[in-house]
Amino acid sequence: MLKAVFAAASLLSVPAAASAQAFIIGGGMAKECFTNVRDNRGSYRETERLCTSALQQEALTATNRAATYVNRGIARMRAEQYENSISDYERALGIDPELGPAYLNMGAALIFQQRFNEALTALDEAIALETQDMAAAHYNRAIAREQSGDLQGAYADFQTSAELKPEWELPPRQLSRFTVTGTN
Repeated sequence: MLKAVFAAASLLSVPAAASAQAFIIGGGMAKECFTNVRDNRGSYRETERLCTSALQQEALTATNRAATYVNRGIARMRAEQYENSISDYERALGIDPELGPAYLNMGAALIFQQRFNEALTALDEAIALETQDMAAAHYNRAIAREQSGDLQGAYADFQTSAELKPEWELPPRQLSRFTVTGTN
């Protein structure tokens, strides 16, 4: 049996969700949008404008267009514009329904909105598609599972995340809140 050890405000403060950018091949504004998101460079508003300009002005391949929507969605999510970010992830998925980073980041935005069951659906899809950052996908799904009452699933996902990315300090920190006890 698993028990999560919570601080008094645990239900009010959800651990920060992880995000992953989508890689752009080529140059131009779309590439700069990707670089800004990847390196967390510039203000979120500047990055959003840059990504929007790339979408409006550059002749992008379908793959790069979908990736640019994901990257703009991340900039919007970082600016706490969750509905706009979800809209961008949906646009990306309209272009490429198997784009794992779109599902991963949609799950993160839904976690920030405390829409945990919807986040689980998106994160399950990201994991099924073997998204580029599986550690982040399992970490985010652990958050959504824990907040939905599935402590065993949350613990397992935090463990998987820690195994996939041993240098990442967040999964072990989350695991330290759990106490594993015998079954009754």
